[in-house]
Amino acid sequence: MNSSNTRTEMLRSLKFLLFSVSAGIIEIVSFALLNETLGWPYWPCYLIALVLSVLWNFTLNRRYTFRSANNVPVAMMKVALFYTVFTPLSTVFGNWLAEGLLWNEYLVTAINMILNFVLEYLYDRFVVFRDSIDTNALAKKRDERET
Repeated sequence: MNSSNTRTEMLRSLKFLLFSVSAGIIEIVSFALLNETLGWPYWPCYLIALVLSVLWNFTLNRRYTFRSANNVPVAMMKVALFYTVFTPLSTVFGNWLAEGLLWNEYLVTAINMILNFVLEYLYDRFVVFRDSIDTNALAKKRDERET
């Protein structure tokens, strides 16, 4: 990998981190609102908050981080496949920690968010957007400016 590619991938990783932080804010705020106001068990609060953050994160990362022009329903389906595994595992594990072992709900949510960040970046980069990175209008506009 040459220095230009390294710089591009570092920038891509930084964008993913920043958008994930914004999604994390959405997740923790919505989790807190549900958890504190409704008194529901851990799992429905976590599940609703997770869905909200995933939709936000997918939208921003598809357009700005991976700059992908691929078919949105296909990309969304690939992300949905990731979450068909991640969501049940993180929900059951989180519920077990929060309700069974009485860990702090916010600590459990933070652990799940960190796991989600790392695993989703790898999955998005190497599965969802692997063949369509830098193919949207933003990427083409940048390429035109550089030539």
